[in-house]
Order: sequence, then C-alpha cells, then structure tokens
Amino acid sequence: MSKSISSVLQITFTIVLIVVILYYGKSILAPLAIACILSMLFVAPSTWMEKKGLPRWASALIAVGILGICLVGIGFLLSWQLQNFAEQISSLKQNLSQMLSNLQLWIQNRLDIDQAKQQAIAEEQMKGQSKEGSTVTQIASVFFGLLVDFILVMVYTYLLLFYRSRLKKFLLKITPSGDQEKTIEIAESASQVAANYMTGLAKMIVVLWILYGLGFTAIGVENALFFAVICGLLELVPFIGNLTGTAITILGVTAQGGETDIILGVILIYGFVQFIQTYLLEPLIVGNEVNINPLFTIFSLVAAEAVWGIPGMVLAIPVTGMIKIICDRIPRLQPYGYLIGSDKKNKRTFWKRKK
Repeated sequence: MSKSISSVLQITFTIVLIVVILYYGKSILAPLAIACILSMLFVAPSTWMEKKGLPRWASALIAVGILGICLVGIGFLLSWQLQNFAEQISSLKQNLSQMLSNLQLWIQNRLDIDQAKQQAIAEEQMKGQSKEGSTVTQIASVFFGLLVDFILVMVYTYLLLFYRSRLKKFLLKITPSGDQEKTIEIAESASQVAANYMTGLAKMIVVLWILYGLGFTAIGVENALFFAVICGLLELVPFIGNLTGTAITILGVTAQGGETDIILGVILIYGFVQFIQTYLLEPLIVGNEVNINPLFTIFSLVAAEAVWGIPGMVLAIPVTGMIKIICDRIPRLQPYGYLIGSDKKNKRTFWKRKK
C-alpha cells in the first residue's frame, strides 16, 4: 500500500514540476512544441522524397516551404478581407455608435444606471488601460512577437526534420537495451497519432471554409469569405472555437447593419455546419485518432489555456492524445491512460444503424 502511495506521489510531483517548467518556460517552449507537432506532419513526405534521392536538407526545406506558403497565404487572405472592412469604416462607426446608444438605453432601463454614470465608468476603465501603454504600441508589440514566434517555428520545424535521425538515436542511447524497441514503437505511435489528427483537422478546416463561405454568401453576409476563414481556423480549438467564430460573425454582421433575418441565417448555417461536422466530417476525415473522453478533453483545454494561452489550447488535444499513447504502453501508467481514454472505439455517422 505504501509503495502504491509513493508511486502516486512521485507521479504527482513529476506532473507539478512539468507544469511549473511549462508555465515559466512558455516563451521558449511554446514555439518548439508547435514546431514538433508540425514536423510530425511532414515526416512521411520528407521520408518519401529522400527515398526518391533528394538529400535530407532539401526535403526538410521543401516541407518548411510548403508550410510557410500555406500560413502566409492564409495571412494574406485575411489581410485582403480586412481591407474591405477599412473601406466600410465610416458606416461601421455609425452602426456601432447606434448599437452603443441602444445598449446604454437598455442598461439605463434595466439597471437604473444613467448614461452619464455609464460614461464615467467607461472613461475610468480607459484610464486604467492607458497606463499600460498606447494601443499602437501594444499592437506593434503583439505583431513583433508573432513575427518572431513564426520565424522560430519555421526554423525549429526545419531543424527537427533535418535532425530526426539524431533525435531517434538519442532516445535509443538513453533507453536500456531491453526497452529500446518498445521506446521507438511508443515514439512512432505517438507521432503518427498527432500527425494523423492534425492532417485530418486541416482537411476538415478547408471543408468548413467552403461550407461557411457558401452559406454566408447565400444569405448576403458582407465579407463572407473573411468570416468563413475565421470560423474555420477557430476549429483548431475544440468546443470553444466554433462558438467564438459564430459569435464574431454575428457581431460583425450586426456592426455592418445586418438585418435580423441575416443574423438568424448565420445561426441556422452554424447549426447545419455543426451537424455536418459532427456526423460526417469528423468520422470520415478526422476519424478516431485521439481517443479522449469529453471530461479530459475540456480539462486539457482549460489547463493548457492557463499554462500557455491560445497556443496551449491548439496543442492540447494532440498532446493529450500522445500522452495517452505513452500511458497505454507503460504498465505503471496504464490506469492513467484508461482514465483519460474513452470506451467509444468508432464514431458512427448518423445514418448507420447499431448492429
């Protein structure tokens, strides 16, 4: 009994230590972790190119180039759509001003706070924010930080692909000779699960762009492509992302002066796309690569957001899936793998009958 308690305490202490290291090492470790997941996507294509006679440095460079083109393309698409917003800035200001007036009137009627007092509260909040620096400075700081992280991710991805054989040999050197085969099997399985999940997720996001784009265009949403891309990209964060994307679309349509029927149309399209995603896209495209129960799916998202913010939420599901793979293959950790996992082996589509 004491040995069991000691084992649990050791594991608990290890988890706490890892969380502390991750929290304080976010700026260093987050880009590296993202690069690790991205490099797993390109291991198979890089290996195929090398079998065709291409040197490793060239296969890794091509993989990073493809990744960079995709990310830069998405960035240009969003910036192009944002230019349309800039052309509509005067009408957006007018609509937002009207919305603010209506909100102030509602607060006055419901909470008995007159508009002068509301204005004083808002000014007080703005003063508190102004102490932290100007908006322009904050935007420039965020942009510069994102640029640095983007470059780091690209460099790390290239180096991880180039030195993947050395990393494999390192694993073998630190593993006892009797466990080397098992260690490589665990590493390859975890890498494959993460790669398959991210590949399926990327395919699903492209399909969602098409569905949202067609739907928003059909009901007359201005800048429909922009909102479709946002809704698709936010699917990187399960549960929370789709709701956030729809909320942004509704706010955008309202700010553009959209009528009630367009807002209702956005909600109906969201419901329809979620139905297609749940019962068709996820089973056929994403599959059941990450077999985690809903409790630990949500817990991993919340915990990852607390430690690493948005990057943590994006990485939460594939990393938790990799942890489950490791736990399932190490006897002492198998109870934890069972706790994280789900009994559901295969996700059924809505037209399949249970046999």
